[in-house]
Amino acid sequence: MDHHATTPTLPEVVEEMLPYFSEKFGNPASATHQFGETAAAAVDRARSLVAGLIGANPQEIVFTSGATESNNLALRGVTRIRKGGGGHIVTSVIEHQAILETLDELEQDGIRVTRLGVDRFGRVDPEKVREAIDAETILVSIQFANGEIGTVQPIAEIGRITRERRIPFHTDAVQAAGRLKIRVVDCGVDLMSLSAHKMYGPKGIGALYVRKGIRVAPQITGGGQEGNLRSGTLNVPAIVGFGKACEMAREGAEAEAERVSKLRDRLWDSLRRRITDIRLNGHPDHRLPNNLHCIFRYVDGEAVVRGADGVALSTGSACSTGDHEPSYVIRSLGVADEESRGSVRFGLGRSNTDEQVDQVAERIEKAVRRLREISPLAPEKKPVR
Repeated sequence: MDHHATTPTLPEVVEEMLPYFSEKFGNPASATHQFGETAAAAVDRARSLVAGLIGANPQEIVFTSGATESNNLALRGVTRIRKGGGGHIVTSVIEHQAILETLDELEQDGIRVTRLGVDRFGRVDPEKVREAIDAETILVSIQFANGEIGTVQPIAEIGRITRERRIPFHTDAVQAAGRLKIRVVDCGVDLMSLSAHKMYGPKGIGALYVRKGIRVAPQITGGGQEGNLRSGTLNVPAIVGFGKACEMAREGAEAEAERVSKLRDRLWDSLRRRITDIRLNGHPDHRLPNNLHCIFRYVDGEAVVRGADGVALSTGSACSTGDHEPSYVIRSLGVADEESRGSVRFGLGRSNTDEQVDQVAERIEKAVRRLREISPLAPEKKPVR
């Protein structure tokens, strides 16, 4: 139950990829013979499938090594296309580290950054975005959905504001794509970061949607692949797998979202019945269908995760592994550090069942019971109802 960190590559995706490791091994840049043409055709088809997932044109899809590179290409690319330097970027305090750390570096290069706070549910107020935009603003970057607490942002409302002000709008949609129905035209976004391994595709491949007319400076130069935006020999097997994963996500997204959201609600209801002093983080309604993020008061979240035998869980983003400081995302909700340390994230996926959900709730209850019995913070040592 850690599908926010990654997802298993579907067998159908692996099967689609396999020929491109062996008999179909050509380089798509070698268009003078059949091997290269076969690879190029496979890349073109995958590009169309990725574009189809978000309602884009295939020519607007740039393949990258993953979402971190896509985010960097969006932020640095828009910044460096601007002649004369300077500029202003608007973002939020709960973005992924690939956004926040890149912006920290860009600030050292003279870019001014406004980091907007969020409400107690983790949502950005679109009017705060409007107020933050000024004459020097060159980009707004707000994530589609948070990978820790699951809150989905009012992207379409923000997109209307950025269109009115003619400011490019980027969104990191890694956690949302394949889980929510997305059409870039309806969202009003100009740049969108995607990752295959969050939607049952292979690791090491992602994409950046770049709306036609948006100018972005390349960050990896060389042979001029990907429309001169991202040079380097294309990872054909991974691209093919990405395309297949997008095709499968598009075909079954709505039904899977409904199924997994029922599992999530079943898990939440069971945990609340079994355990006292539990808090839900994130928005109760505007959230990813597979996300549940809780705080179990008086215990340590990492201890709960380790104590839930046989269950894959996390306390937050996989990109924060090894960081024992309280989550900056949870802090932004106004939660005290002491309480935030009891955080546990559940990320449900395709393979999870009702039976598994019930087993997980039981194991979490036992783990919390044991921990509260030895916790000096637990009042009167009453861990469960």
